[in-house]
Amino acid sequence: MIRQPIVTVMGHVDHGKTTLLDFIRSSRLAEKEAGRITQHVGATEVPLQKIKDICGKLMDSFGIGLEIPGLLFIDTPGHAAFSNLRRRGGSVADIAVLVVDINQGLQPQTIEALEILRHHKTPFIVAANKVDVLTGWKSQDTTCFSESKAAQRQDTQAFLETKLYELVGKLSEHGINSNIYCDVNDFTKEVLVVPVSAKTGEGISELLMFLAGLSQKFMQEKLEAHETDAGEGTILEVKEEKGLGKTIDVILYNGKIERGDTIVFGAMSGCGTAKVKALLKPKPLEEIRDSKEKFLNMQSVHAASGVKIAAPGLEEAVAGAPVYVADSENLKETMKKVEAEVGEVRVDNQSIGPILKADTLGSLEAIAVLFKDIGLSLRRADIGRVTKKEVFEAETIMESDRYKGIIFAFNVPVDDSVIKEAEARGVKLFKEDVVYNLVESYEVWLKEEKAKEREEQLSKLTLPGKIKLIPGTVFRASKPAIVGVEVLAGRIKPNYFLAKPDGKMVGKIKLIQIRQETVDEAGVGAQVAVSIDGVTVGRQIHEGDELYNYIPAEQEKSMFFEFKDLISPEDIELLEEAKKKRKGDLQ
Repeated sequence: MIRQPIVTVMGHVDHGKTTLLDFIRSSRLAEKEAGRITQHVGATEVPLQKIKDICGKLMDSFGIGLEIPGLLFIDTPGHAAFSNLRRRGGSVADIAVLVVDINQGLQPQTIEALEILRHHKTPFIVAANKVDVLTGWKSQDTTCFSESKAAQRQDTQAFLETKLYELVGKLSEHGINSNIYCDVNDFTKEVLVVPVSAKTGEGISELLMFLAGLSQKFMQEKLEAHETDAGEGTILEVKEEKGLGKTIDVILYNGKIERGDTIVFGAMSGCGTAKVKALLKPKPLEEIRDSKEKFLNMQSVHAASGVKIAAPGLEEAVAGAPVYVADSENLKETMKKVEAEVGEVRVDNQSIGPILKADTLGSLEAIAVLFKDIGLSLRRADIGRVTKKEVFEAETIMESDRYKGIIFAFNVPVDDSVIKEAEARGVKLFKEDVVYNLVESYEVWLKEEKAKEREEQLSKLTLPGKIKLIPGTVFRASKPAIVGVEVLAGRIKPNYFLAKPDGKMVGKIKLIQIRQETVDEAGVGAQVAVSIDGVTVGRQIHEGDELYNYIPAEQEKSMFFEFKDLISPEDIELLEEAKKKRKGDLQ
């Protein structure tokens, strides 16, 4: 018996993954997602008859006959990390569809998806989506791309081919040998690029045909179903269903599961067990997360399938966790296996790092991978709502590193009292329901905070400045000396020390006035009166003298290297001038 291939749909955010499946199953699930972005993994069974309805004529022309019962699509969130869940997402897939916006090309998540697919050696097809918005394109009432293309103007066809070969070129830069589907010579060595429009359906015929045909031709041994194997799956979602209580939506990727079986599943406490009371499958083309029709009540379910399991004791089940069928002989061994898998994802140590709370084990693992990619190690990563305990813990972490005493909350509730506590203690809390925003918000915040810190550090340094004592403007010779000066370069501020060109300190600016009004700073070209402590005009300084701001050696070094990007080229030039004067290089 051949099982249906598992197809993972991957790609960059908003490139049209869910919309693609929406067209196939005639649904509108994409519009319901937070930010119109898929957050969790979903499953849809597309039966053989639906595939034949969409691309039967095309298959006949290619001489393709199908024996597989259909295709099981797993719709993953756009970021590659979500398809790299252990035995979930990309690692479960027999074949993948990498959706790329033909107008935007390869984006960061697309590139990461490529790396994941290459790592798992998963074959894939590139769906070059959104051809319908190409300049000059006129959409046709057909799902066959070759028919639609033939109806376009020559210049539109030429533009399309240019965009496609640009994509092929970019894929080549990342080590992917690809070609437009009609030009492929060896399906085992070249990745197919199929132009599609998820919105109009153009190209869906070719995409489904090649997914089904290639899966059947090159993966027949892998698709051989072993009906007697104990079921293995992963929990997509934990739900409360009227009349059933807590249920779990599961992707069964190996073996079978029957009513009455004992299952071991990942739970808040590590693992749990339950006896299956009911097995419910959505009807074909119904998404397991969005089934509007009644489920089919099954006695048993075989891989590969999406199935809803009802059983007493699922209250602590965790989305994203493994689920295995076990018997009395291997129950303890299976429980240890599940506990180990869950323990690999959760983090609880005493390192200096942020705290992450998420809604599912899959989210937890994926976000932890994202943070690892940017060099951020977590102190704690767990499932559930954020509490005041985490706020107190983050405050303690801040004492060691203010950039790491933070809390990430992904798709979990945060009470107002917790938010107020965090604000009162200066703990930064990031709350998002779109995974990319969580990382991007952190990176933006970190960049801004470090920029502020550098600005603050720079503000504590004595910035370069050069003045000239204006002849005939000595209002007091000493205690303090009050003289008129012109700022020749840079700026002067109260509490700045002054030095002669040889570097010898001669006094400290006490006050700056313009027309008898006290100011905090005077810049280039300003003529002001300054009071200078610790100096006598006629002794240490004289009318017509040029003086520089006295900058300690360590501060000068910091400005040349650490803060060079924050100060102006004129300031750098003035620092160089003062340095040469001290060495006697200038007369």
